[in-house]
Parts: sequence; C-alpha cells; structure tokens
Amino acid sequence: MSRKAPEIDLKSAEMITFGGFVFLAKKRELQTVEGKAVELRSQSAEVLSVLAARSGEIVSKDALMRAVWPDTFVTEDSLTQCIADIRRALGDDAHKIVETLPKRGYRLNADLLDAAGSAATAGAERTKSRILRRGLLAAIVLVAVAIGAYYGTEIWRAAPARSSDMPRIAVFPFDDFSTGADKGYLSDAVADGIITELARSKTYAVIARNSSFRYRDQPTDARRIGEELGVDFLLEGSQQKIGDRLKVTAQLLNADDGSHLWANAYDREIGDLFVVQEEIIRTLSARVGHRIERTWPESSSARVSALHYHLMGLVELDKDFSAAGNELFRQLNLKAIEADPNSQFGYIGLAFSYRNDAVFGFHRQEHSFEEALRLAAEYADKAILLAPDDAEAYYVRARIHNEAGEIEQALIRFDQAIALNPGDSDILEASAAPLLFIGRIDEAIDRIKQAMGIDPFYPDWYHWDMGWALWEKNNCGAALTEMQRMSRIPSGAQRMLAGIQACLGNVREAKEALAIFLKDSPGDSIREQRKKWEKLYSNPVRFERWAEHMRIAGLPEE
Repeated sequence: MSRKAPEIDLKSAEMITFGGFVFLAKKRELQTVEGKAVELRSQSAEVLSVLAARSGEIVSKDALMRAVWPDTFVTEDSLTQCIADIRRALGDDAHKIVETLPKRGYRLNADLLDAAGSAATAGAERTKSRILRRGLLAAIVLVAVAIGAYYGTEIWRAAPARSSDMPRIAVFPFDDFSTGADKGYLSDAVADGIITELARSKTYAVIARNSSFRYRDQPTDARRIGEELGVDFLLEGSQQKIGDRLKVTAQLLNADDGSHLWANAYDREIGDLFVVQEEIIRTLSARVGHRIERTWPESSSARVSALHYHLMGLVELDKDFSAAGNELFRQLNLKAIEADPNSQFGYIGLAFSYRNDAVFGFHRQEHSFEEALRLAAEYADKAILLAPDDAEAYYVRARIHNEAGEIEQALIRFDQAIALNPGDSDILEASAAPLLFIGRIDEAIDRIKQAMGIDPFYPDWYHWDMGWALWEKNNCGAALTEMQRMSRIPSGAQRMLAGIQACLGNVREAKEALAIFLKDSPGDSIREQRKKWEKLYSNPVRFERWAEHMRIAGLPEE
C-alpha cells in the first residue's frame, strides 16, 4: 500500500468540474452545472473525492483501497464497481475523465475551481448532461455468476481458479417491446432463463445477472462493457408479447471488437418460451464452441404463467422487504401454483415467504416460528420433488434447515445447490450463514468476499451479511461501515444494525434501529431469539454476546 488514508487530503478547491458536472468536494456531492443532483453511491463519492484530491495524478489502486476502505474486508471488485459507477454518472463512456492506467491505477482529468470563480466558469462550460436511465431491478433469485478462468481482469481476483478455456459471457436484459397489458408480462424471463441454463452447464462463465442487468437501457459499447465485466461475449436481444404470441430476437457479439457473431428471430406461441430459450442456448453454444447436454424443462403456457407470477412476486419483495411485501410475494406465488401446480416456481416462492415469516417475525399473530418453518419446509420439499435439478429448490431448503438449527443438513443442501448451479453467487453468499453459526468465521467471510468478487454489482444484502460476519469477529466498526454501504437499510436489517450500534456503545442509535425493526416484527424478545438461535450457535457464549447487545438496544426479556 503506497499511502494511508490520512496522507491523502483534499486540495483547497471546493468544486471540481468534469465537463458538464460539478463535484462538491466537502459534501461529496455530484451535480450538473445547473445544480441538479446526480445519483452516486456513497462509496463511489468517496473514491471520486480521493481522485479529485490528486486531480491529474495517477492514484494507485492500493492508495484508493486504503483511503476508502481502511478497516473493511473488501476485494478490488469494490473499487472497480465504484469506478464504473462514477463513469456511468458522468457519461464517461470513453474513459477520458476517469482514465485507467493499466497496472498503475486511475487518473482524474478535471478542472479545479475555487469558490469565487466557480459560477462564471460553470456557466461557460455548461453542457448537456447525460443522466442514466435506470430500469426496474427485477429481483429474481436465479442469479448466475462467473465460473470461469482468470483472464487478467482484476474484478475476478476473488474467484476460485477455473479452467482457462472457459468462455465468459454476459447476458443483457432483453428489451421489452410489448404494449398495453402485455408490457412487462414476463419481465426479464427470457434473459434470466438463458443465464441460469448457461451457468448450470458448467462449461461457461456467465456473469451475474445483477451485474449485466446494470447496463439496462444503455447503448451497447461492447469493448467498454467487455472490459468492465471481464467477458468475451455479449448476448442481447428483445422480447415482445402480442396476445398469445411471443416474438424474441437475439444476437451474440464479440466483446473484443463488437462484431456480430450470430443473430436470429423467433415467433412462437407464448407457451414455447422455454423452447425458445433452449434454441438460443444451443445455438450460442455451437457458436462459442461448447455443447450443452442436458434434459430441458417441459414448456407450456401454464408453466410460463407460473413463472410470470413468481417473477412478479420477487420484484415486489425486492421493492419492499417487509411484512406487507412478503405477504404480496406469497399471494403472487399462490397464483403461480394455481396457474400450474406441477411446476416448482410457486412452491419455491412460498417456501421463501414462510421462511421470511419465521426469521423476521412477519405475521407472528398467524403462526409461530416453528409452524412457519414447518410450512416452509413442506413447500421446499414439494419443489425438490417436482424439479430435482433446480438449484433454487435446494437453496431455499438449505436456508430452512439453517433456521431450524439443522446445520449439517443445511451444509449438505447448500452443497447440492452449488453442485447444480456452481455459478450462483447468491447461493455461495448465503452458504456463509451456517459457517458463522458454527464459528468458522474467516471461512464465511471468505465466501462472502468471493461472492462479491464474482458479481461486480452485488446486491445490498451482501453488505448485511458481511456486517453480521464482522460483528461475529468483534470488528464492529468495520461492521457498521459495511451496513452503511447499503443503499437502503430495510426493516429486516435494522435488528443487525441495532446489535452493531450496541456493540459500539451507541445506545441511542441502537434503540432507534431496533424500534424500526419492531414496527414490522412486534412481540420480539430475548426469549424469542434465544428459542430461535441459541441452538444454532456451537458456542453459547457467542449467543449471549448477541443477547446482551439486544438488551442495550432495548429489546425486552419476555
């Protein structure tokens, strides 16, 4: 590491301009020159402030990492995410404002202004700003991640070593050209299915859905995206539902030069969705040079409808992870079962919904912790029976075993899920939980870091679990920093935040966080938590530490 955080001080300039943008150094705020705020994540703003402090100079990755994350366990993918986030906010597709110097670091090419002259200069440099359009983030749990080789892109350093001949592919969300009631009917189902099946094949490194879908509604710059995601190929396309017909187009691009390798169009009955996915995957496989040999799922309009309701539920739960959001998620999955009782989607959704009830105390008045877990297990077992090759079914069953204190069974189910889909970062990340309960804390942290490393734009709940892991390690300052990196701390995570604040002696903040949690989970108590979790901890002293922090936060004994 070349410089410690205190050695990097902002220059005297209060405002730094980047074409049509202004960065307010002291406030860590990015605006257009017209004064309109531009969305930028807090850690991205911190990275930008360090670069601004040494504008025109090359700042090494080590210096940036030390300055922004001095006490936190992160991999270089966190820095890569921030650089990509800054570039997107600035519309810096050509990487001219934030310049990459291979093997040396980054350089900010900007004009520094003092406060007195900023207004006149800003007016002279007024240009149109490009604000990124952000599509809905469909929160499907079927997230496939990279399982390929290290090709020199530092984003993948945390990933395990893999076969060097494994091609890397990013699948973008397909544009939806449907209109009226058909608009959004299947959301991102086509692209999701392709991602899952390619990752399942174990012969492709498929970038995580969470990362590739960040490029929604952006022009396809194959070289830039290929560099940012570390991929060799890009698959993009469109879908359009017209009544009972489904029209799909797809094309494969070479990420090195943007050349078209293959394109095709499909016009089928809506029930042929899975058939279309299969044809795209098989053709893509032939073009890239690997064949996929497996039995493909049966396709029917009923199965497609079930998938539709399940996806809708996941989107709603992602928007509102609360008792109300979980209930809506459950109702949509009941509709999925009604549409097709022989497909697994609705049962997986119901299993997750009852598991959420048990863990977070949602709908406590309707069923106890034990009853909620029993229902969750029944639905998960039904999903496994219907779809023994679906990693999601084993994944939710693993989480239910974990909550029931059946740690060995949880580890076995996680292994089964990972074997079925070794490229799913969510499964890898979630498998850290049983490791934390049995005291294998460093191993759990490594798994979370690995999941972060192979999904450049990992979801917020990874920070939540890392906060938990760091609390277990008694590194509560770093745990708080990790929690604060979430874009929004949902009510379910406020309990963890309360424990971390109590650990730090921040009594008022701990009580405030716990109060938010209890609004959705009334009736929680030390006794209830002891009943749920004491048996999970291999060392009872570690649970007692949690109980004490809950007391500090104001949780009653009974």
